Amino acid sequence: MLLSLAIWVPIAAGLLVLAAGGDERAALQRKIALAGAVLGLLVTIPLYTQFQAANPGMQFVQLVPWIERFSINYHLGVDGISVLFVLLNSFITVLVVIGGWTVIESRVGQYNAAFLILSGLLNGVFSALDAVLFYVFFEATLIPMFIIIGIWGGPNRVYAALKFFLYTLFGSLLMLVALLYLYGESGSFAILDWHQLPLPLAAQTWLFFGFLFAFAVKVPMWPVHTWLPDAHTEAPTGGSVVLAAILLKLGAYGFIRFTLPILPDASRELAWLMIGLSLIAVVYIGLVALVQADMKKLIAYSSISHMGFVTLGFFIFNSLGVEGALVQMISHGFVSAALFFCVGVMYDRIHTRMIADYGGVVNSMPKFAALMMLFAMANSGLPATSGFVGEFLVIMGAMKANFWLAFLAATTLVFGAAYTLWMYKRVIFGPVANEHVASLTDLNPRELAVLASLAVAVLFMGIYPLPFTDVMHAAVNELLRHVALSKS
Repeated sequence: MLLSLAIWVPIAAGLLVLAAGGDERAALQRKIALAGAVLGLLVTIPLYTQFQAANPGMQFVQLVPWIERFSINYHLGVDGISVLFVLLNSFITVLVVIGGWTVIESRVGQYNAAFLILSGLLNGVFSALDAVLFYVFFEATLIPMFIIIGIWGGPNRVYAALKFFLYTLFGSLLMLVALLYLYGESGSFAILDWHQLPLPLAAQTWLFFGFLFAFAVKVPMWPVHTWLPDAHTEAPTGGSVVLAAILLKLGAYGFIRFTLPILPDASRELAWLMIGLSLIAVVYIGLVALVQADMKKLIAYSSISHMGFVTLGFFIFNSLGVEGALVQMISHGFVSAALFFCVGVMYDRIHTRMIADYGGVVNSMPKFAALMMLFAMANSGLPATSGFVGEFLVIMGAMKANFWLAFLAATTLVFGAAYTLWMYKRVIFGPVANEHVASLTDLNPRELAVLASLAVAVLFMGIYPLPFTDVMHAAVNELLRHVALSKS
């Protein structure tokens, strides 16, 4: 029941916001949206407090027949791998509603409703244990994000929204073919039943590529990453935050929920391909980020590089790598959200994202500069921030597998520091560059609340990661045991 509340409370709140009227009732719509987002977060907290960390199986399971003729069920449950993403998503939704409080002035109700409905759909993706239910939620998340980019985005918003939609839709159609094949083999759409399905290597390989296209586009992995910088650049601040913090995680989550447990032999056989693509993302995209002139594009490329770490961790098949990848996903949710909020704060004041238009911001916005420094350091992987924990674990896991893997993966610490601190130095430090920067005002209480919340999350996870790793430990070990057994 808790998972149903996590899904349907935000969706119901979104519909209520839409029913509240037009822009003449914007103040009421904002209040309903905030109440719905906070309630959506509150109903997810028992998922963590009542979670049994020692239990590797699914918890809070709910099973209701849906389309009985085809054995399709409304089947929900979370394990140590998925429960943290439900909480992360609900937390980020609250911040997005607060972050857009005064920034969005037209179609306020539709804007907030889109994010609330998207939040519920994302929780559905992380909770679904039926493949059809998963697919419905997975595809439905495209619609609110398409609307968010297409209506509230920048000058090229329609191009960016269409590119985002077509890339992800094409990949998902290949996944649908894979899901239908698995149903034909098993007579069931239950994802957990598929984990026990004995499949020959040839079939696993074909299915692997079906899932790969769907999930690689979402991550996004090189070379199907080109939609992301456009989508980020054109999206409003809230859209960029949710895109980076949550939507990119759907692809990585798909690998660990479908590819690894259902296709373990193919995953091992093709691990070299996944590791190679991941390292290209880490190294090459890190270099691409170095030459960006637009802050949003730089952070977008940074996201691709950091998500390369995640897929690398999954396909080295040890607990350090997988847990590190999961921690990196949560950390990236905090850090990328914070950096996009920071860019949004400056953009709202002088309406430019170009690095060259700034300089000396610390003179006008000292509180903002201090918080952005923390997030820049976290993005660079500084110890005692959340960015360090996941990367360190993945590098340790890679070291157990192969020294050169670890060496190449560790270059992200160098490139990450290079492009993040180079951007920070040019934007924040030095003399005041122009009258626009001189006229900047420091954070207002609303902006301070959003960035301070993320700062607390980044520091807490960096200093004391145990509450995060403890939850996932049993589920990760069970997954790796399952993959190892199938090989033998």
